[in-house]
Amino acid sequence: MANHDPILLTRIDNRLVHGQVGVTWTSTLGANLIVVADDQTAENSLTQKLMESITRSSNTSIHFYRVDEFAPILPNAADDQKIFLVVRTPMEAAALQKAGVILNAVNIGNMHYSKGKKPLNKKVYLDASDRQALLDLLHGGSKLFIQDVPGAVREDINEEILNRMEF
Repeated sequence: MANHDPILLTRIDNRLVHGQVGVTWTSTLGANLIVVADDQTAENSLTQKLMESITRSSNTSIHFYRVDEFAPILPNAADDQKIFLVVRTPMEAAALQKAGVILNAVNIGNMHYSKGKKPLNKKVYLDASDRQALLDLLHGGSKLFIQDVPGAVREDINEEILNRMEF
């Protein structure tokens, strides 16, 4: 990996980059680059343009990569890059970690309800695959927490909490 750890925070959010992410989180973190590692978005120029318009107001650059493309290019990050990494699912974050990307802190943002998912809290719904990916992240050394916006109450997530969920 890079000589420094350029990733300030990783956020799992099924909406990817929206106002809270593109402006509030980015400015609080002091990030100068948002990286979206998501296969669907990497192939969708319209979605990219929408996300670019959000980041313009925070004067932050944004880049889009397929999940398997990001790990190999991260070592090329400039020393002054401060990256806010955004993924859609826990599985994407776990795949990046498995590929060697160091994810020290992982913020779990919105993960909407869909059939087969159960609530971890009011805004985060998991299925068995989501839970396993979060457990993999924990086992790989990541600290997991739920926090909507900076300044909101932070809820740390550990193995015991995840194992209480039944599927």
